[in-house]
Amino acid sequence: MKTEAEIRMKGMQALISALGLVEAERFLAAVSRDKFDYTEWRRTGLPQLSIEEIAEAANKLASTPL
Repeated sequence: MKTEAEIRMKGMQALISALGLVEAERFLAAVSRDKFDYTEWRRTGLPQLSIEEIAEAANKLASTPL
């Protein structure tokens, strides 16, 4: 099981890899600024994938060198 710090680091690496540094910062600022309802975001903001498909995609990204 990963620590919270490790999860945050991997999350930041994934964001930066997917969006680039500037856009990743913009995303984090937008999420922090807005009232964020994860449940609603999960329903409407993410592709219609199962949790297993999302986990598989995340694992592929995590194993890709920056």
